[in-house]
Amino acid sequence: MCELLGMSANVPTDICFSFAGFLHRGGGTGPHRDGWGIAFYEEGGYREFRDPHPSVDSPIARLICDYPIKSNVVISHIRQANVGGVTLANTHPFTREMWGRPWCYAHNGQLSDWQPLPLGVYTPVGSTDSEHAFCWLMSELRRAFPTPPDEQAPLWQTLHGLCERLRTLGVFNLLLSDGTYLYTYCSTKLAHITRAAPFGEAELSDAELTVNFAEHTTPNDIVSVIATEPLTHNEHWCRMQPGELLVWRDGCIQARYLSQA
Repeated sequence: MCELLGMSANVPTDICFSFAGFLHRGGGTGPHRDGWGIAFYEEGGYREFRDPHPSVDSPIARLICDYPIKSNVVISHIRQANVGGVTLANTHPFTREMWGRPWCYAHNGQLSDWQPLPLGVYTPVGSTDSEHAFCWLMSELRRAFPTPPDEQAPLWQTLHGLCERLRTLGVFNLLLSDGTYLYTYCSTKLAHITRAAPFGEAELSDAELTVNFAEHTTPNDIVSVIATEPLTHNEHWCRMQPGELLVWRDGCIQARYLSQA
């Protein structure tokens, strides 16, 4: 299975510390050697790096660690291929435009009988179940909401229902963002932590690295990190429930939807 990493913050924040531990799982402390990617939303723009090689050995991954890109929303993925070859086209995260915004998506899991999912205006570039599911999901959202909704709750409820349908096809853990909101959906495994004042020290589980966040933050900062498995061993991470959708903005949970099954 692949692994996911996401961040939502109320101020532009770099993800260097979390990413330093995460990249070691891509062929170092974990078996996810089949590519990796990371996307940043910055001041209304979008920046993305993808590489079909193991992140632990990737010069591009080292660049991300050394170049502190500051963003309010980040989505990252390391891949262990199940469906589709090890190619750049099959490397997450995937991106599509809707309502004049870039929507970024990454998926952890494997689906069965996904080919019949009907596609609308969005079609895959690669050959993965993940990208096909993304194109179906985006097409369904656009069909339900041809223009941006005035109220967000109907969109969130629709998204939760679509994720619930995809969960019936297999394992479907998701990170999705339009640059304002970060959506996290748990099928089997996702954990999150919110860091706010008073800040303390954190120690990575996958690398020998410790940071004192009090030295790099202000009392008003709020930063939430979401990952397939907790990245630190000295902090309390909250595990999401199967079928749970969380909506994040500025580091805080805006809405929670639970499975009715």
